[in-house]
Amino acid sequence: MPTAKEKMFETLRIRNKLAREILAEFIGTFILIAFGDASVAQSVLSNGTKGGFLSINWGWGVGVALGAYFASGVSGAHMNPAVTLAFACLGRFPWKKVALYILAQMVGAFVAAAVVFGIYSDAINAFDGGTRAVLGPNGTAGIFATYPQPFLSIWSGFGDQIFGTALLMSAILAITDKKNNAPPSGMEPLLIGLVVFNIGICYGFNCGYAINPARDLGPRIFTACAGYGKEVWVPNGMHWWWVPIIGPILGAILGGYMYVFVIELHHDPDPTSARLEDGGGQYRMAELSNKEEDSPKIQNHGEP
Repeated sequence: MPTAKEKMFETLRIRNKLAREILAEFIGTFILIAFGDASVAQSVLSNGTKGGFLSINWGWGVGVALGAYFASGVSGAHMNPAVTLAFACLGRFPWKKVALYILAQMVGAFVAAAVVFGIYSDAINAFDGGTRAVLGPNGTAGIFATYPQPFLSIWSGFGDQIFGTALLMSAILAITDKKNNAPPSGMEPLLIGLVVFNIGICYGFNCGYAINPARDLGPRIFTACAGYGKEVWVPNGMHWWWVPIIGPILGAILGGYMYVFVIELHHDPDPTSARLEDGGGQYRMAELSNKEEDSPKIQNHGEP
């Protein structure tokens, strides 16, 4: 006979596959932002004595890897609307799920930003004296969302986001391509976290390498609600808010098609293995299968 605890767990278990995927995208994105934003908070609020540019990049890279380990076996761990849309454009993810995945990612990012703000609220008050500033010596909005350097034009920032996300998406496809030099099973999240770390090391100076609309917009909405004012949308009068949304989306789609056209299309055909269709995400193994009704198999090609 099942114990009372087993009965309770069975009652709580979510049986709907789509609901499980949405919850996984929420928690994966939450984990990503909880580590990433906190790494920035610790550096900023300690005036660089408890962290710096390197530790911030490690925070984001490890956050991506850990979020992927949370969610990859359930939803594919997109954790990024740009990645979700790119997979849909490539025909590896059903369009009917796109809006729900993106909503889960946005909510996960918003909630994580709120949690980081709550944990560091005393430190933020000590840092800015209770007056919320977006930019300047007492600015703390950059803990949560990305902002451009004073010298950066909006179009240079737009190109930065396109290129950075194209690198991310093409690297995701390369790492998960079973017909290429694929890593051992289970290493994919770690390697993609290192990709995000490397993008930060190489391209983080201009505007903080958002490369993820949820990572930027969810926390930006939170700061608007938390008293930072309208400047979160237009820092220094620049309508910046749309750049970390549209740039990553275009970049992910371009990066995805670039990998397909340059590498994937030219693999030798393998008649012994059927191509998996309707993939769920960038981290799942090709051999993973789900026998539930209306449960698509995972395309083996399908993060900062």
